[in-house]
Amino acid sequence: MASAVAAGSGRGLWEGFYRLVMRRNSVYVTFVVAGAFLGERAVDYGVHKIWEYNNVGKRYEDIPVLGQRPAE
Repeated sequence: MASAVAAGSGRGLWEGFYRLVMRRNSVYVTFVVAGAFLGERAVDYGVHKIWEYNNVGKRYEDIPVLGQRPAE
């Protein structure tokens, strides 16, 4: 009985997703383009944070002498 309820709810979830996103081509293409854009932003942010974490003290911003004017 429990497996029948779980199988039915899963099928309903996929049917709802199909009705919401994949029934019309324009909505599907918009969903794919928006997903690609948001996915690219998430990956770019994650890679940037990992790069900064691995290069602390080696970046131009971390060198204290560069970019400063001599005191007059």
